[in-house]
Amino acid sequence: MTTSSRASLLRLLSRISFKLGDFTLSSGTKSDYYIDCRTTTLHAEGGRLTGLAILDLLHEHKLKPAAVGGLTMGADPIVSAVSTASAWRAVEHPHANAALVHGFLVRKAEKGHGTGRRIEGFIEKDAPVVIVDDVCTTGASTITAIEAAKQAQMQVVAAVCLVEREEAKGRPAVEAACEGAPFLRLFTADDVRAAHIHQMAM
Repeated sequence: MTTSSRASLLRLLSRISFKLGDFTLSSGTKSDYYIDCRTTTLHAEGGRLTGLAILDLLHEHKLKPAAVGGLTMGADPIVSAVSTASAWRAVEHPHANAALVHGFLVRKAEKGHGTGRRIEGFIEKDAPVVIVDDVCTTGASTITAIEAAKQAQMQVVAAVCLVEREEAKGRPAVEAACEGAPFLRLFTADDVRAAHIHQMAM
């Protein structure tokens, strides 16, 4: 993996997305820290680094998805970043056979109007896709997106999160939903906490 993109992303995440304090998570559990990845993935440089780091991770694991997608809205900026980064790489390295990676977003519920679709963007039967998310705690949002992609008859070849909180039930639940496809992460919450503490000490 390109060390510079991943290391720079970790520094930015730990600086602007990590907070120490008393927080209640979406799962209802209490935590002494909170990571709001959207602060980073919607940051101009953070978005660029996110796209590059995930593309590098996919390349490292020899994954060649036609698209990446996830549950709105945590996955939205990640999907856009990866798709855009793949296009830039294809332009910058035309002889490297860099494949385009398209994007799709999964609604929390089907639309009650128009086409009534649950998935917006790329949708193609049997296409290999990767599900992306920002922070994985229980894995619920990742699993919802996995199930939607399967219902659309796409083939989930991996799930990727920016930060895994390493809760007891999160990883096993996502891995079960993946049915043999790998569940990958860029960082653990401990990685981000350590980088945050290091920066605060400087």
